Amino acid sequence: MKFVSIFLGGNEMNQVYEGAPWAEIHLNGRRVIRTEVTHDWGLRLQWQVKRNGQVVATPNARPEFSYEHPDATPGNYEIVLQMWKYIDYAKNPAGEFTNSRWIEVSNRVAYTI
Repeated sequence: MKFVSIFLGGNEMNQVYEGAPWAEIHLNGRRVIRTEVTHDWGLRLQWQVKRNGQVVATPNARPEFSYEHPDATPGNYEIVLQMWKYIDYAKNPAGEFTNSRWIEVSNRVAYTI
């Protein structure tokens, strides 16, 4: 993908995704803890929290290396770390990105309440 930089006199710059981002996550009770992300692209990093198969939260994972979902509603919870992979701004009529997407960058962990 190409960007034109006004800081470099209008020169084109290519964004290159080198390596596949990856982090290991594990549970300590209900708290999920992550390692540093290897091959980090620097884009949005989030926890995806599902309860009984439905996404219930997607909090930012950049600021902290751990997260505990505050909702204690009974159910089966699954958590994975995701990173945004920007390809382009193409969107469908509903306004959803068609090429850019969230990709999983960790193993999954699960717990039951």
